[in-house]
Amino acid sequence: MATTNNVTELIFTGLFQDPEVQRVCFAVFLPVYLATVVGNGLIVLTVKVSQSLHSPMYFFLSYLSLVEISYSSTVAPKFIADLLSKVKTISLEGCVAQIFFFHFFGVAETFLLTVMAYDRYVAICKPLHYTVIMSRAVCHRLVAGSWLGGFFHSMVQIIVTLQLSFCGPNVIDHYFCDLHPLFKLACTDTSVEGLVVLANSGLISFLSFLILVSSYIVILVNLRNHSAEGRRKALSTCASHITVVVLFFGPAIFLYMRPPSTFTEDKQVAMFYSVVTPMMNPIIYTLRNAEVKIAMRRLWGRKVK
Repeated sequence: MATTNNVTELIFTGLFQDPEVQRVCFAVFLPVYLATVVGNGLIVLTVKVSQSLHSPMYFFLSYLSLVEISYSSTVAPKFIADLLSKVKTISLEGCVAQIFFFHFFGVAETFLLTVMAYDRYVAICKPLHYTVIMSRAVCHRLVAGSWLGGFFHSMVQIIVTLQLSFCGPNVIDHYFCDLHPLFKLACTDTSVEGLVVLANSGLISFLSFLILVSSYIVILVNLRNHSAEGRRKALSTCASHITVVVLFFGPAIFLYMRPPSTFTEDKQVAMFYSVVTPMMNPIIYTLRNAEVKIAMRRLWGRKVK
């Protein structure tokens, strides 16, 4: 994997060192992960079978939920199992694979959230042209573009990783594999690689966040021309999306927009956006969206019958 490589296995320090605290964390984070999978899976199923949720907004929401399940699953199962292990190890190849899928699904989610903001912009600012602009073919292309963007981003991360040389030590001060903690184990200077990561991860997060904020500013300005009921419905839908955007982009920008020389990995912040945030998606969208709640009730009523 690299020119000089004496390391084949890596050891995580984990989130906490105290065994009692780790057992408490296991009891907390296992239900959190299960809630993430079940909640987001329920959204995917509801959108799939409900005739009332076949608009582009819910089409994108179902894919967002699918990405949330995948994104959380790259970190949470291994992290939760390690909470009951004395020694938390991962092979170097497994570490590289975790980096690839973590960034792949993370950037796919970034682009999907941007696409969802564009969908709301067209729906509110160009309602007469909405069905033409957001046709089914266009929606599929936008989703495919999100996945493709995540793939190319992750390939850059992997190319950077494969250039690193490891000759010891092999202890990562983290609970999963990410580039900055891995840089600390490299035998060579990683300042160039750190700048590449800053440009690749940080700028994607920051520019996508700017596009999202700009979209919602334009939407809020245009809402002045709508009726009170139209404004209420639009604001309710947008509020759910904005909440998810802030929860996702806030920690990501905090971690990846800092220069590598000043980077100190904040494991608690990483925990929030890698394990906790994916669970919030179904809660936010079901609590604030009447159509989703009604469709879920109908789905559960059908299952009971």
